[in-house]
Amino acid sequence: MKKFLPCLLLIVPGLRAAAQTAPENLVQYVKPIIGTQRMGHTYPGATVPFGMVQLSPDTDTLPYEMNGKYNKDVYKYCAGYQYDDKTIVGFSHTHFSGTGHSDLGDFLVMPTVGELKLNPGQAHQPRSGFRSSFSHSNELAEAGYYKVRLDDYNITAELTATNRVGFHQYSFPKSDQSHIILDLMYGIYNYDDKNTWTFVRIENDTLVTGYRQTNGWGRTRTVYFAMAFSKPFYQYGNKKFDKSQVYRGFWGKFDQTKNFPEFAGKQIRAYFDFKTEEGEKIMIKFALSSVSTDGALRNLRAEAPGWDFNQVKKQAQDQWNKELNRVVVQSGSRDEKENFYTSVYHSFLSPITYTDADGQYRGLDQNIHQADGFTNYTIFSLWDTYRALHPLFNVLQPKRNADMVQSMMAHYDQSVHHMLPVWSHYANENWCMIGYHSVSVIADAVIKGNAGFDASKALDACVTSARNGWFEGLNHYMKLGYVPEDKSGSSVSKTLEYAYDDWCIAQMAKKLGRNDVYEEFIHRSAYWKNVYDASIGYMRPKMSDGTFRKEFDVLSTHNQGFIEGNAWNYSLYVPHAPTEMIEMMGGKKPFTAHLDSLFTMHLPDKYFAETEDITRDGIIGNYVHGNEPSHHVPYLYNWTDQPWKTQERVRMILKKQFRPTPDGLGGNDDCGQMSAWYIFTALGFYPVAPGSDEYAIGSPSVDGASIQLENGKMFTIEVKNNSDKNVYVQHLTLNGKPLNRLFLKHEEILNGGTLGFVMGPKPAKK
Repeated sequence: MKKFLPCLLLIVPGLRAAAQTAPENLVQYVKPIIGTQRMGHTYPGATVPFGMVQLSPDTDTLPYEMNGKYNKDVYKYCAGYQYDDKTIVGFSHTHFSGTGHSDLGDFLVMPTVGELKLNPGQAHQPRSGFRSSFSHSNELAEAGYYKVRLDDYNITAELTATNRVGFHQYSFPKSDQSHIILDLMYGIYNYDDKNTWTFVRIENDTLVTGYRQTNGWGRTRTVYFAMAFSKPFYQYGNKKFDKSQVYRGFWGKFDQTKNFPEFAGKQIRAYFDFKTEEGEKIMIKFALSSVSTDGALRNLRAEAPGWDFNQVKKQAQDQWNKELNRVVVQSGSRDEKENFYTSVYHSFLSPITYTDADGQYRGLDQNIHQADGFTNYTIFSLWDTYRALHPLFNVLQPKRNADMVQSMMAHYDQSVHHMLPVWSHYANENWCMIGYHSVSVIADAVIKGNAGFDASKALDACVTSARNGWFEGLNHYMKLGYVPEDKSGSSVSKTLEYAYDDWCIAQMAKKLGRNDVYEEFIHRSAYWKNVYDASIGYMRPKMSDGTFRKEFDVLSTHNQGFIEGNAWNYSLYVPHAPTEMIEMMGGKKPFTAHLDSLFTMHLPDKYFAETEDITRDGIIGNYVHGNEPSHHVPYLYNWTDQPWKTQERVRMILKKQFRPTPDGLGGNDDCGQMSAWYIFTALGFYPVAPGSDEYAIGSPSVDGASIQLENGKMFTIEVKNNSDKNVYVQHLTLNGKPLNRLFLKHEEILNGGTLGFVMGPKPAKK
């Protein structure tokens, strides 16, 4: 075999580089607790890259409503974990990372000792229920692993995971009253009627199966489980907290509360009892499936057949290390590396796998489907992630991104509305936010040559979605050339985002030779001009009679025709036609002055006081980095005569908005979008208009980077004279030759080679 090894290295792309360079231990730089405080809304638990299971601690049980009204405090618990909390109520298996709305929190598990309590109690009185106090000094969070001491029970909890299996290890004290509670009532953004049904079946003294159906953000969501114990429980039981029902059937003849092997209801907590010795470990393998309990069992057997916790932990961290090593950066600052690799970690949390090990999954039509030749994914926060996350995948994860597009196409095929996903999760369309940004993701993949799917069929799906007149003012948009505010709220944001999406469709149609489609949608892509009011220099809501709305505040977000942004920020949202936008706004000189004032003016608190997902931390002047519509804005200087201001601004934003601390994010991570912005910007380029094959040049904050491409080639970024003061690009080269332009092409990355930056302390104005 030895004499054939060189031949193998030559014929297998990328194998030589992999054989010569061992992966760096990059897991050490991942800090899962970054962003878990305040607006970050991330979770610090155990998962693998793009894993179905996101096993994590939950720190309170706040309800979504109180006295019939929305409970504002619940917003802090979008991911289930709040860094400032002093107690943990348990460990659940599904979470969102950094979203501005929430759901999930399925199957909370909590180990306890002593008197059995089946109520979580209150945070200010931990001993009033089964929750436990904890300290961050006894907490450890790593990629793929979480550990904490539950102080009230003297139990050490450790968590790791495979793709579809959460693996728990609890070290108990000596006790004849050791319990493991399975809370089927708990959920994130919970309320009394969120559970529509739960079912539990005791298969034997080490195996439990069941399912949970909920009506929340995903209104018809079903998750199945298989729960295996490393040690037999000697007794078990449950308590139902259901409201009284008129019809109860004939189950009342049995005592179902203790040692009865099957129970069902809306609100149930179960318990399993053990006798433990000092330091004894009880392990749990908890497998999920969208298909069936049998599917969950098959997932368990396929991914975690044994009971070696440390082996599963190592496998999880090896998977993370493999994915993190797709891009290796050089930096003299540990903070920079922690920011960078935590951002990569956040970017690879979702979308999540949504197929069983055998390829089956529950579809949007609630039927069971088979993913043929692709992995089905879910959790598509597309209003956020089309901007940078999916373009990042086209560089670092092209195969996965192609599978994600196929998942969107499966959604379309199963949609009775004939729509691509808008914001979807767990076989549900939740219709959150605006636009039809699946088309941006699909077009970006097609334009960049990553169409591992039927591109022509995908274009047809994009066109059908964009012609659905019943959707969010589209009938008026197609007829009038804009969305009228008196017919559909957030009308300016909708008009601008529809126009961008239409441009994406046009680019895809052009590449595929569909000229009729190109002409239709390139025309529609100019509709943004119809909501620009030249008399004030801002985008402005227009009424159905063709007049601009009279009452208007350019600094306010609420009821002004915009969503998650004001006129100042959204007037700059024409990513597909920045040159035309600048000309319409008076030309390069006044536009540059306008951009300057955006970053330096003061936005009074009253303009965001009622906005949940934005605090002063996420704002620089009136530039709102904490919300996505502004993410391309610092790069717009590249279309003026002062491109060095892009370099200056992005380096300032990196410092102010990203820190390796629990409150280190200036806004929600939004399923990886905020982190993807960081990664691109730290590397020195950014996709201003996904659907284009160009990236705008910025100012790299790292000292260098090597990107291992899936085609086996390496793209290297070399940065000379870099420092906190040397933020200005003096000289730019590609493969040793001067690059006399402010953009990089995608094919130049895919071809491999070296992008060279020489940095300095003053702008290179020529």
